[in-house]
Amino acid sequence: MTEQVKKTNEFTPYIPADKIMPEFTATSIIIGIIMSIVFGAANAYIGLRVGMTISASIPAAVISMGIIRGIMKRDSILENNMVQTIGSAGESLAAGAIFTLPALFIWSQELGMAEPNMVEIITASLVGGLLGVFFMIPLRKALVVNEHGTLPYPEGTACAEVLKAGETGGVKAKTVFSGLGIGAIYKFIADGFKLFPSEIEWGIKGYRGAAIGMDVLPALLGVGFIVGPQISAYMLSGAILGWLVIIPLIAHLGQYIPEAIYPASVALSELDYWGIWSNYLRYIGAGAVAFGGILSLIKSMPLIARTFKEAMSGLKASGAGGDSNLRTDADMSMKVALICVIALIIFIAATPIIPVGIAGAILIAIFGFLFATVSARLVGLVGSSNNPVSGMTIATLLVASIIFKAIGFDGEEGMIGALLVGTVICIITAIAGDMSQDLKTGFLVGATPKKQQIGELIGVVASALVIGYVLVLLNKAWGFGSAELPAPQASMMRLVIEGVMNGNLPWVLIFVGIGIGVVVELLGIQILPFAVGLYLPIHLSTPIMVGGIIRGILDSKKAKNKLSEKAADEKINSGVLYSSGLIAGEGLIGILLAILAVIQVGEGSVLDKVAFGDEVLGKYGAVVFFIILIMTLLKYSTWKKTEEN
Repeated sequence: MTEQVKKTNEFTPYIPADKIMPEFTATSIIIGIIMSIVFGAANAYIGLRVGMTISASIPAAVISMGIIRGIMKRDSILENNMVQTIGSAGESLAAGAIFTLPALFIWSQELGMAEPNMVEIITASLVGGLLGVFFMIPLRKALVVNEHGTLPYPEGTACAEVLKAGETGGVKAKTVFSGLGIGAIYKFIADGFKLFPSEIEWGIKGYRGAAIGMDVLPALLGVGFIVGPQISAYMLSGAILGWLVIIPLIAHLGQYIPEAIYPASVALSELDYWGIWSNYLRYIGAGAVAFGGILSLIKSMPLIARTFKEAMSGLKASGAGGDSNLRTDADMSMKVALICVIALIIFIAATPIIPVGIAGAILIAIFGFLFATVSARLVGLVGSSNNPVSGMTIATLLVASIIFKAIGFDGEEGMIGALLVGTVICIITAIAGDMSQDLKTGFLVGATPKKQQIGELIGVVASALVIGYVLVLLNKAWGFGSAELPAPQASMMRLVIEGVMNGNLPWVLIFVGIGIGVVVELLGIQILPFAVGLYLPIHLSTPIMVGGIIRGILDSKKAKNKLSEKAADEKINSGVLYSSGLIAGEGLIGILLAILAVIQVGEGSVLDKVAFGDEVLGKYGAVVFFIILIMTLLKYSTWKKTEEN
């Protein structure tokens, strides 16, 4: 350990410790808060739609460079780093919230439970975010500094490279803004003016119950490019199994079964493919998603145990922050962090605002610190996209539901309590993973850790105060669990709690999904993207696959040496930035359309008044517009001119 610390101490960041530059400024805080809210809201929308969120660090950093360096003519890499630190906190908190909290809205609609309490939602989000930050403070030196040569933190390292590259110009910011503008305009034309349907589908004649469809929207195309061809293919494989195998099979058998089969309330012969998806395939998909989440956690257990042990030993060796007087080694006070953690746990236990009781507060304290530590180290090894957040949340929900039921804290109150415990843990885990990446970026560029930690707190507070209203707005506009907003993780979390508390789930369908998950795992396929594809309508997986194919073309050219590594990486990075803009643009317009949908004017909403009707251009018009959208992505990626061109 001594040798490792010595090597780490010799590391010189991009901005040396003895150099003072603008960092925690009013400009960086204001832009960071805006990015936190913008990317938090956009990720809430896209996450509820496709079950995935995007990292906001690089897009926020690039936009910051465009504003601070390009427009304001100020030169400070540390200000840009502060913006991405604050901005990415909002995205991570939103991800944790949308994976769980929509279940409250679904219960109120389907089970007649009380409407979700806004104070409850905001408080749970805020407490989870704050605990995630405070738990991470003593871990920074152990994980980010002392293991600098061991833990790569891929997203954090990539963001540092973007920030350093941004010192030479602001061209990349233009790419993000272009994507944001095109994504926003396209979304408004499609779902605002409704010149063409954004969801198109064709039933397959002669194959009862089978259908193929596509949501011709920019965010899905962007998601596909970012996650790449392999993950996209896994998602589409799950969708094909569901929509071209399972649904047609159920539809065929339904011709000979006159009775209704639970959970449907009408005969199978009366259900179209959407009805079969809603009543049967979603449960099968939820079983596969739950299996994938738990399996990822089980497979990570040896690493989790080793991670926790090493993190604790590293924490002890580093003295929880050390005695260094260097600017780049200054953390927030450990004493303040500990007092805040204790105060928050007591607050949870003693007040009914987050109705989980003493047992729930104890679970949050134990699982929160454990999973924050695990998350912070795991993302350093495998990246944020492979962090088993859903698995850790499912494990928490199972334990909480079992304990609550055993102590008599069941029924409606117990279900809400278990979900809120899972919500806080999910947000803690997401924030800890994100913050560790941000601190790695700061370590590389020479930021002040204490100021970054305060920035994370600011981002958490800003996003927590907004996320509840975003959820209410989206639910009023379209409803969670609908085709527009399937909310796959939250729906699955709901099933886990109901299964323990009530025992009224269609377990056969759940076990079918688990069985499919076992087969997929034995075939060596990544289970979670496959399971999400099985759960979601095929309409979402097909455009994602298109984006994945475009990314695959670049990956193939790079692998076959048709492009140099530098040129290929430049095209890929440009495509990722443009795709991030597409996602953010659609997400923001999605929020705007939700506002217009709930504002009533006369006998209809504002959204109804501006719509022309999606039959103006029809399905084939939608295809043409989507092809044009694809060409814009090709322009900013595959066709982008580099020095080799």
